[in-house]
Order: sequence, then structure tokens, then C-alpha cells
Amino acid sequence: MLSLLSPVAEREGERESRRMGGRKNASSHLFFPIALPLLFALALWAGCAEPEAPAPSLQTGAETLIADDFDALDGQRVGLIVNHTARVDTAHLIDRVDRAPNVAIGALFGPEHGLRGTADAGEKVADGVDDRTGAPIYSLYGTNRQPTAEQLEGLDALVFDIQDVGARFYTYISTMGLAMQAAAEHDLPFIVLDRPNPLGGNYVSGFVREPEQTSFVGQYPIPIAHGLTVGELAQMIQGEAMLPGLESLDLRVVELTGWDRSTRWPATGREWIPPSPNLPTFETALVYPGACFFEATSASAGRGTQRPFLQLAAPWPEGAGQTLADTLNARGLPGVTFDSVTFTPQSIPNMASSPRLEGTTLHGVRYRITDAKTFAPVEAGVHVLHAFYQHAVARGDTMIARPEWLARLAGTPRLQALLGRGARPAAIIQAWADEVNAFRARRQPYLLY
Repeated sequence: MLSLLSPVAEREGERESRRMGGRKNASSHLFFPIALPLLFALALWAGCAEPEAPAPSLQTGAETLIADDFDALDGQRVGLIVNHTARVDTAHLIDRVDRAPNVAIGALFGPEHGLRGTADAGEKVADGVDDRTGAPIYSLYGTNRQPTAEQLEGLDALVFDIQDVGARFYTYISTMGLAMQAAAEHDLPFIVLDRPNPLGGNYVSGFVREPEQTSFVGQYPIPIAHGLTVGELAQMIQGEAMLPGLESLDLRVVELTGWDRSTRWPATGREWIPPSPNLPTFETALVYPGACFFEATSASAGRGTQRPFLQLAAPWPEGAGQTLADTLNARGLPGVTFDSVTFTPQSIPNMASSPRLEGTTLHGVRYRITDAKTFAPVEAGVHVLHAFYQHAVARGDTMIARPEWLARLAGTPRLQALLGRGARPAAIIQAWADEVNAFRARRQPYLLY
């Protein structure tokens, strides 16, 4: 069998192989894939110069679990920490587990954006009941951020299966760590069904989060782009004591097969299922680790349009967009060029109900990805932020509307301080080089692929 269940305690090459299994069934009532217009998807990919060949045999942890008939969960009552991305072919993991004769669903736990993945960013999500399985649905993005003792009562294990995007401030990994704490406190095994990092496993970039910037969008002292799968990150969270109380946790990872560290999402050959409403395509997720800085500015990060994070703009005169595009294109950044853009954010149900600068005509730039393999999102984000910042300063403004939020996203106040001192993008990028190298060394024992 291809299945490997890897306890973190044996990560030095002596991990005990355990069989994991699973099953499958089509989900038609609870989870709805977020449809993407075909023409829009084709238009986005038209600029990518050299499409990567699909990986021939990638198998996710969930698929491995199913292939082994849930042997490792035999007779157990489990809590599933999932959302709409926990799919196997056209079915959902919940339905697969529900149909299995040897496993029972005791509870369902949903992260930010809810089980269906349609709630707005930051929107509180309520508890409920699954009308198919009858299992209670507990929100981990409402009153509680981690499972309570009452919610865990009667469970034999917690199983985590959510697609991450590889950025420190994406909250699903914070949910994972807090759930690991709850599992440890109540002596429950915590099983991570591993999935690919869409940015690949080699790209690591951005400031390492400083202790003062700890938050739900910065739970761990890792760079903005960490280059880990969720299984590897779970092992590192425990092994490096990034959260307290995990020393005795029975952590297991159902590993991927057919994936290596050089693989970005297009090379997986898999359909992109938007992990949250404002990452509707892989390209939006690709630029997100750098474009997300704009959430702390007075400009628009593209929410309220069909290209969030791919287009960034402010209520400036029409010529501003071309000026910014020319400035950025002159820098010759790898894998990307920039076009001037004009857009007006609008309310979009289940995506951006009240976007910033709604109804205002904005001018700025749009990313045009020319090579997804060489594009460096955090570095590009610094260049774009720097160009906007300099343009704003020339107009008598700094554009940094929420400095405390920029510090949370960057993991440090140094980004704004460097901008304020007139540092060029190359100097800002160099400022995190040593800490990224140190992180690379620290993560090495936890790499599975």
C-alpha cells in the first residue's frame, strides 16, 4: 500500500508506517464547489508562458486514507475539521466517512468561511447541524477558536483535512494548531490528511513573525511564505514548541504521494477549488502572500471584483495606473508584468458583501503572470507596495491606513519603518534573508518530501 501514517516522534527517518484508509461518496447537498467561469479561467492562464506538465500520480492524504479502507480509524468515532476543499474526486470526505461501515462521524468543525467556504473574510460563522449525517457542526471561527471539552466528548480522534495556500496569515493553519492543543488536552490523536502547498515546498520568503505580532493571522514564528505542507507544519509546530501543551500529542500525518518540493499547483494536474471566496483561481492565491499587504492600506486589494489581489488600485487620477505599471515593469521582476487598470469595487454576495471603496472608481495596476514557476509573490508584493507608497507620499499621503495591521501581516513593524526611511525594495527583501535561512535550517527535520 502507498499509505504512510507518520507520528512526529519518529520524523528522523524511523517513522513507523501505519495503514490508513478511507471511503468516498458524492456530496450534493452540503458542499457546493465554487464555479469559475471557463472563459475567465482561460483568460487568466493565457499569459503563462510555459505551462507545467501535470504530476502523473499525486495522491492526497485523504485519498490514501480512503484507499486503505479507514483501517487506522477502525471502530472510532471521529471529529472532522474540514471545509469544502476536503474533496476526493467529486465527493467530499464527510460523505466518504459517513458511508464507511467502520468509522462514525461524531462532530464536524468548520474554520473561517465556514464548511461551505462562502462566508466573507472575518465574518463570524454560527454552529449548526448537518442535515445528512445528523452530526453537529461547530464553528471554529465564532465564539470559539478551538474545540471545547463538550464538543469533543465521545470522540476518539480529530482529523484535519483543509487545503492551505502556503501563507502564514491564512487562518486555516491557526485553526489547525489550536485544534491540536485541544486534542492534546483531551488525549485524542490528531490526524492530518496532507495536501500540496500550492506555492511549492522550495519557496520560502518574508519576515519571520516576531513574538509581539502573535495573532490569529500570525500564530507561528514562520516566514510569510513557509514552504511547508500542513502535515509538515503540524510536525514543526509540535517539534519546535510553537504552541504550548503539545508535548504529549499523538500527532499523525497521512502523507502525500507523487508530490515533490518543486511542484506548484499547476503541475499537480488538479482542479483548483477556491479555498476561500477571494481566492477564486490559483493565480489569486499565487499573488496573495504579497498582495495581502494592501489589506492594511487605504487602497483596494481588489475585493469587490472578480480578480481580488490580482488588481490593486486607489482613488487617484486616471494616469496613476500607467505611471505605476511603467515603474514596476522597469524593474524586470521574474514571472510577471503589470498593466494599468481601472475598476470600481461592487458588492458581490458570498465573496465581498461590503468591499472597501465600494462604488468608487479606482486606478492602479493588475498583475499579469507570465511564468508561475519563477514568480516570487512576497518580493513582488514588496515592489508593488513600495511603488504605491512612493506615489502616495508624492501626493502628501502615506497610504498606510492601519499600521498595526500591516505589522500583523508582515510579522513585524520593520516593513513600514523601512518604507518610511525610503528603503528600496531590494533592501527590504535583504532584511529578512538571515531569518529565512535560519528558518530553512530549523524546518529541515520536519520535511516529509
